[in-house]
Amino acid sequence: MIKLDTINTREALRYMGAANLDDKIMLQKVEKYADEILKIIKPLYTYRIFPLEQSENGLLLAGTNLVLTGNSAKAHFDGCHRVIAMAATLSGFADRYIQTAEITDMAKALIADSLCTAAVEQVCDMAEAEIFSALPKENFYTWRFSAGYGDLPLDIQPLLLRILNAEKLIGLTINDSLIMLPRKSVTAFIGISDKPIEKKRRGCAACNMRGTCNFRKNGTHCGQ
Repeated sequence: MIKLDTINTREALRYMGAANLDDKIMLQKVEKYADEILKIIKPLYTYRIFPLEQSENGLLLAGTNLVLTGNSAKAHFDGCHRVIAMAATLSGFADRYIQTAEITDMAKALIADSLCTAAVEQVCDMAEAEIFSALPKENFYTWRFSAGYGDLPLDIQPLLLRILNAEKLIGLTINDSLIMLPRKSVTAFIGISDKPIEKKRRGCAACNMRGTCNFRKNGTHCGQ
């Protein structure tokens, strides 16, 4: 279990599309809800490492039936001989906090949702650091690449969770609509290479959220 001591409230405000990041009243609310969330969540993660093999349909995680299809994954993992498959969650306590707020205070629910989004990304960062620390220092890594990014389909998620035994290990499941439960959860792949990897910018053009992104509507971007 990862211990999260703080939530990046500025990042949460950006997820909310807050126009004024110096609004003291808003910041007080955000910090209050962040403290409440930190007391109840139970961040967990799990991962496995697989050799990557070229198959007829894409990149196969050796020993499984999971294939990373499409041009986006092919480009992202170019030069990688292995891949880390990981899943992380804040636990169902985060979902329940947001759902309770939705009943009585939608403004609070919006803030809580953004805080939990920021928190689960921090958990992924911490998990990534722990994973890397257990691997040879001479390795080189890609940034995290998730199903739904570019042309890598979301429908690989059920198989990925089964391969990771995510339900048993961290309580993470997925429904028929491909929504992960708990909702504040992330799955991702990280390529491993023995040579330096070109740092590619993710960019809006390849993002599956580009049509509905609030950052783009406000003339900014998420920084990826």
